[in-house]
Amino acid sequence: MLSQQSRKKLPIGIQTFREIREEGYYYVDKTAFVQKLVEQGKYYFLSRPRRFGKSLLIDTLAELFAGNEPLFKELSIYKHWDWDVSFSVVRISFAEGVLVDEAALDQRIREILKAEQQRHGVTCQNQSIAGIFSELIEKIHLQTGRRVVVLVDEYDKPILDNLTQPDIAKAMRTGLRNLYSVIKGADAHIRFAMLTGVSKFSKVSLFSGLNNLNDISVDKKYSAICGYTDQDIDEVFLAELEGLDREQIREWYNGYNWTGESVYNPFDVLLLFNKRQFKPYWFETGTPTFLIELIAKRQTWLPDLSRLESSAEILSSFELEQLPTEALMFQTGYLTIAEENHDFGEYWYRLRYPNKEVYQSLSNRLLTAWTSPVSTQAMIQNKRHLQEILKTNDFAAMQSLFSAFFASIPHDWYRKNPITQYEGYYASVFYAYFAALGLPIILEDSTNQGRIDMTVRYNQQIYLFEFKVVEFSPKGSALQQLKDKKYAEKYQAENEAIHLIGVEFSKQQRSVLGFEVLSL
Repeated sequence: MLSQQSRKKLPIGIQTFREIREEGYYYVDKTAFVQKLVEQGKYYFLSRPRRFGKSLLIDTLAELFAGNEPLFKELSIYKHWDWDVSFSVVRISFAEGVLVDEAALDQRIREILKAEQQRHGVTCQNQSIAGIFSELIEKIHLQTGRRVVVLVDEYDKPILDNLTQPDIAKAMRTGLRNLYSVIKGADAHIRFAMLTGVSKFSKVSLFSGLNNLNDISVDKKYSAICGYTDQDIDEVFLAELEGLDREQIREWYNGYNWTGESVYNPFDVLLLFNKRQFKPYWFETGTPTFLIELIAKRQTWLPDLSRLESSAEILSSFELEQLPTEALMFQTGYLTIAEENHDFGEYWYRLRYPNKEVYQSLSNRLLTAWTSPVSTQAMIQNKRHLQEILKTNDFAAMQSLFSAFFASIPHDWYRKNPITQYEGYYASVFYAYFAALGLPIILEDSTNQGRIDMTVRYNQQIYLFEFKVVEFSPKGSALQQLKDKKYAEKYQAENEAIHLIGVEFSKQQRSVLGFEVLSL
């Protein structure tokens, strides 16, 4: 039974700082980061994946600059802020609704600017969007005698909502550029400005000269500005941990990193504490279809997704004309930074899946995307069957399972889907099945004799896979390579059962032709 005395309400879906503070919800204090922002700069940009607390951060800044002192009592920033001074805050947010064309975007911007005029008691005479926004900032400054704070939340959502329709997305980009270009020109009237969103479009394509933004997206000092740290979980949410496996919480939901301290996705953690079950809560709230389609269309070798490398320039590149796979997956939260290196004057990042939720759920989704609708139900049943097979090591059944699965995919589907024409497709499906079960997998597992294609651990047993295409390698060569290279030696000291599995595919016949096993 969970203790009721020290428990508070869980702020699931609540992005309003005032409500969280006044209504007794749990709050993870991020005001030390806010203080650093205000003290050390003026213009900021932050990109984070969806449901990471960006809107709450923006709302916290708004309440702080408005001087709402009671909300900040007992928080880190309270003793370091001048509560006798307050600033007017202009807020722009595209978080709500879906805008389907440029006209809808213009209408929405005008509605926002009209509401801001009414809230601040000013009337603008200009007619253009840029003119109204500029006049609004200037008039508030003249009226109050203090410079204005400008906060923009989900600055890129109108573009992201239309990525599958490039012409509309480009029109949205043009409309937003017209709006954001005002900020630099209004410098004399602005005290502080911050823009947040999911993606990081280049300053050239979207911000049009707004080159004074300090991008803190990949800055180790601000890695934990959104999200919960291990210390937050153990201290703030201590009363919620009873009855839950602490290591399992970490394995499922921790791991997001922007070169500093790793964090948990808040949405996941709050729903876990509410429902007391480990599920992919964040992944299920709207993984974009276009992302799955893009990965499949580009014939991405699925195992490579967990070990991509990227330069800082590519990782921060997000252009409608060119969307690098690694940049798209990083900025949307499906990959995170594992390691940062600085070579030849350039920063490089090794990427990885952040945690079990993303690793397992993305594998599931891609497995569905890579198989025909006819075989999707077979895939779901096979996953469950594979679990039982691994419990008993019924390798004949494993061979039958994969052979039957590939045979169940209609020939017409193969003909219409070019992804099946590349050699890695079949091995990718194998990999995805095991990954979709959440099993730990090592790819290109290094030994002193070479690299094992895939190593899987389960139930104190080790499975070493080698994949071959029969059109390019002699029959039986997959298992023979495992034996000749003595790959098992790496694991013999662990005193666990080791199984060598050679799998051979036919690119022409689109099937598994060989499946040999040697158990040691």
